[in-house]
Amino acid sequence: MVKTEILGTDATALTRAADLLRAGSLVAMPTETVYGLAGDAGSDATVAAIYAAKGRPSFNPLIAHVADMNMAQRLADFPPEALALARAFWPGPLTLVLPLRAGAAVAPRVTAGLPTLAIRMPAHPAARALLREFGGPLAAPSANPSGRISPTEPAHVIEGLGGRIAAVIDGGPCDVGVESTILSVAPDGALRLLRPGGIGAEEILERTGLTLPAPEAQAQKIEAPGQMLSHYAPRGQVRLNVTDPRPDEVLLAFGPSDSRYSLSETGDLAEAAANLFRRLHEMDRDGIERIAVAPVPETGIGRAINDRLRRAAAPRG
Repeated sequence: MVKTEILGTDATALTRAADLLRAGSLVAMPTETVYGLAGDAGSDATVAAIYAAKGRPSFNPLIAHVADMNMAQRLADFPPEALALARAFWPGPLTLVLPLRAGAAVAPRVTAGLPTLAIRMPAHPAARALLREFGGPLAAPSANPSGRISPTEPAHVIEGLGGRIAAVIDGGPCDVGVESTILSVAPDGALRLLRPGGIGAEEILERTGLTLPAPEAQAQKIEAPGQMLSHYAPRGQVRLNVTDPRPDEVLLAFGPSDSRYSLSETGDLAEAAANLFRRLHEMDRDGIERIAVAPVPETGIGRAINDRLRRAAAPRG
């Protein structure tokens, strides 16, 4: 066990965080989506420590976070379609799974042995400043024990990983609240949606002219983070699309309700996304054993919310 430092977002604190990362330690950093558990993406020992701290299966690849396009293009090959997506949405909540560039300075464990790399340029100013200060890519899955609720506040990180990591950068609550959209872009430009997230298909079409195929069924193999059937799970059992909770259930509401736990009392999907993991953490802390989730529309970021909820409700191994 180590004493986990709480760092601010000022220059001195970020220099301290970068020094810890260079020494092979793990630092939780804020992003606009969720808090990420950052480590040197070029160090196999550090990446192994990320997997160990989270209890993450070694076949589940990580996302490499970059500061700019120069750093990104040293790691992966960008077909024209990927460049168009990066221009439209980076920095932001979009991860691209691209062909790994020959000789890229990325530890093999980051890709979990795949010929592709998941790569993202985060928008949170503290994350971008840390990446610039560190000077290289950071592997950063969500900063929580594997399979559990993702962290959107520093306290969530400490609850799950306190004593196992060197530091947490306190950047406040995350704005988006669900993980990034993950798109695979093949060398021929073919697109596949691997995980819905903070950017929807409608916005991608509007800003790039690119059309996404329908989301794929459960993949035969894991190609990107967030594809495991059971994931994002609270301690309590979850039942979905509930309009009439059972007596032993507590409602996680969407829209007007007298429940103390609500994703959005006004039915706002962006607010619901920002609140999703926060409310599940609250229900965990309050010892709720059975959670009934009200229906959430399957439109826009609602697709990402429902994806996380389905995985939270899936049978657990």
